Amino acid sequence: MKNEMQIQFSALSQNESFARVTVAAFIAQLDPTLDELTEIKTVVSEAVTNSIIHGYEGNPDGMVYISVAIEDGVVEMIIRDEGAGISDIEEARQPLFTTKPEMERSGMGFTIMENFMDDIEVESQPGLGTIIRLKKHLAIKKALCN
Repeated sequence: MKNEMQIQFSALSQNESFARVTVAAFIAQLDPTLDELTEIKTVVSEAVTNSIIHGYEGNPDGMVYISVAIEDGVVEMIIRDEGAGISDIEEARQPLFTTKPEMERSGMGFTIMENFMDDIEVESQPGLGTIIRLKKHLAIKKALCN
């Protein structure tokens, strides 16, 4: 059985924790391990923060959209904004690359997402925003399927 949820919120940094906790509460029904839960919360934080800081450049009028679907032990998340977009996705995915060094950004957001998730897809067009699709197979369900 597939279960889905969607949220949207203003591009304000204080809403990053709201997004993280909301997604964690939704996937809690799968009884993930503490490591899995921490990884998913971290990935949500990274993607939402990127939308707020890079996509909307701190403009609170922007909206961040999250949809989550769970089915057969797989968590699929889409985090989307309608902000500035990414001109060079491959460059943005390189470890330590940042367009905001003055803000002491580490440039590790995409690297963290790639390390914690099983699959990540990034679509973006300058001026139209960014869509990040993330997928994680939870260990509990993997063990039950084998």
